Amino acid sequence: MASESSEVDPYIFCTETLPSDARYLPPLANGLLGWKVYSNIMHMGGIYNGEGGRCHRADLPCPLAVKMDTVEPGKHSYCLDTNTGVFSHSLSTSKVTATQSLYSHRSYSQLMVMEISLVRQGPEEEPITVDLLTNFKPLSKDILFETGPDYKSGRHIYGHTTAAEYPGGICPSVHLIWTDIPLTLALAAGQSQARWGFILVAADSLQNAQNNYDKGLSLIAGGSLRSSHEQAWKEVWLHSKIDLVGSEILSKALIGCMFYLLSAFPSINDTSGTFGGVSPGGLSNGGDGQDYWGHVFWDQDIWMYPGIALFYPKLARSVLEYRVRTIDGARDNAQRQGYKGLKFPWESAVSGREVCPEDIYGQQEIHINGDVSLAFQHYLYLTEDISMFTEGQGSQVVWGVADYWVSRATWNPEDHKYHLLGVMPPDEYYYNVNNSVYTNIVAKLSLEFAIELADLLDRPAPKEWKEVSENLKIPFDEDNKYHPEYDGYTKGSPVKQADTVMLGYPLGYPMSTEVRRNDLLAYESVTDPNGPAMTWSMFAIGWLELGEAAQAQHLLAKCFNNIQAPFQVWSESSDGSGAVNFLTGMGGFLQAVLFGYTGFRVQKACLFFNPLLPNDISELSIRGVNYLVILKESGSKFPLTPGQPRKEGGGGGVMIKGRGYRRRGVGGKWDESWGEGVGLKDLGGGKGRAESSSGSGSSPRRNVIVDPRTQNAAAELDLDQQLTSAALHN
Repeated sequence: MASESSEVDPYIFCTETLPSDARYLPPLANGLLGWKVYSNIMHMGGIYNGEGGRCHRADLPCPLAVKMDTVEPGKHSYCLDTNTGVFSHSLSTSKVTATQSLYSHRSYSQLMVMEISLVRQGPEEEPITVDLLTNFKPLSKDILFETGPDYKSGRHIYGHTTAAEYPGGICPSVHLIWTDIPLTLALAAGQSQARWGFILVAADSLQNAQNNYDKGLSLIAGGSLRSSHEQAWKEVWLHSKIDLVGSEILSKALIGCMFYLLSAFPSINDTSGTFGGVSPGGLSNGGDGQDYWGHVFWDQDIWMYPGIALFYPKLARSVLEYRVRTIDGARDNAQRQGYKGLKFPWESAVSGREVCPEDIYGQQEIHINGDVSLAFQHYLYLTEDISMFTEGQGSQVVWGVADYWVSRATWNPEDHKYHLLGVMPPDEYYYNVNNSVYTNIVAKLSLEFAIELADLLDRPAPKEWKEVSENLKIPFDEDNKYHPEYDGYTKGSPVKQADTVMLGYPLGYPMSTEVRRNDLLAYESVTDPNGPAMTWSMFAIGWLELGEAAQAQHLLAKCFNNIQAPFQVWSESSDGSGAVNFLTGMGGFLQAVLFGYTGFRVQKACLFFNPLLPNDISELSIRGVNYLVILKESGSKFPLTPGQPRKEGGGGGVMIKGRGYRRRGVGGKWDESWGEGVGLKDLGGGKGRAESSSGSGSSPRRNVIVDPRTQNAAAELDLDQQLTSAALHN
């Protein structure tokens, strides 16, 4: 397949030939509606059909599945512009240039749009016709559609799913209204050009559908349908920017990752509170038996969430709010298993009840609870948004998870430790094992965070939380100085995916550099080379922690085998199998750059970073890091000597200090005053520099450019400390 990238703008992916495998056509989504271009099927967030393990995203018919054709052969060009979220097809003949543009509207999430323009070429003035080819039918195997009366010349169908998610649940309704699409479009004799707009609205009620259709017509009449969409994407990109010098393939991969991940989230101005979470294949996939049925896994909280949260606290909060809305279902799951508290489902849809088709995963892959809690902890440290945990009920999630761990743990009188028995670790090659090291550590961390949050909110913490946390068994092999994956694991046994290597990151479990290295070495050689795409990013981050950039880059490069040209669509496995538009892999890859190359760590008291670049990258620029919700459109630029090693043990970093937690003051109000060593107001594209010290006896100093955008800011440096504190004060 011939393909080429735009030489003008790296954010535009172009080709003259579409992928032979339609799975790798680009998805267009906006957090509510998702569609793969030219597909007859689309999906709507929160609309599932089927009970329990048969639950899947409901297929909706898409009338925009249209291709252009002409009698005269022409030259085709297909482009995905990730700047604007617009896919275009250009068909050029000697007589006409026809351009079709498709997009899911970024501001008005219930709108999808097709625009077609015809421009006459040459001096001839006879009529010119372009055919619009489609096999669209207003039918769905998941929804019993009926035809409603036309609405303002728009066709209308409506119906509801055939089966609720759980007994007694509702079968959600769907209304589609769209502009009728003719079989041909034409330029009249002497007409030089013309343009047409077609809109599709999907909504959960007739009133919402009509209101949004009216809005679409209004935008067309005012000439702002396309511009309002593009402006919304422009605003999104203003909040984040990752640029690097030296590797075109890596740069293109990062752009694709950010675009597709952001497309899975709602607008940054969305206030509807109806976000349905992020599934591994995104909104464009997930029908019956396809791409994990559109369910939400730990993939959302561990793999996709951290990279988005670093730039977009509102989008991060939407993930947490989704989990809060599933509390009742999580409580039901725990009770069905015979435990207290909350048990978040391994596979989630709308209610939070378990919808995994195979019971063993829902019963045993309980690390999901700790993964959810970790996302809440990350958010608090990143934003100090207490309201998420008070009015937003985040505390109920964190404390409910802690109650579950206490009731799930079993006391062992022989080693005087609590055990978690009969579990499946992230490495799903094994099941019904005891004391998965990842599961036990993430449980320990979530118990500790529950205690911390109770203290912060002046609530008493049950003594059992501390008792279990401090005495939970953490498997460790003293002879080989490494963490076995679970009790009884034989060193050298095959591993499906990243598991124990995640103890260092993202869990941040303390260990010596010797143990960290041993863990990486023990599992790298036995990890399935055809395993899921996100695995190698965790190994890369581990080696970057140890200052070994070349090894990190070697492993990260394996991810390129999962990226399908020309539109940078990921497959779950390197052979092209598994889920497509695999957002989980994209999220891991993005973390390898944001938390690997930069060394970013979101900690309780600071945002720490300790950068290291491989030899083929000479410069990395990250703008928009949003720490404590005050680093608006910030910029951090790292001109480093490629491959320069970090000091083992974590020396040589920079800490941006955060506000200290303050207890409730008089009248129960929060004290918003700054804590010790704080004052960061803005990092951006102006002047100024904060330098990082490498620590005594380590490699030469590396510069970390931190540019203040406010004129009254000044950089305060203390290069004598092993970890330099950089703070910009009022």
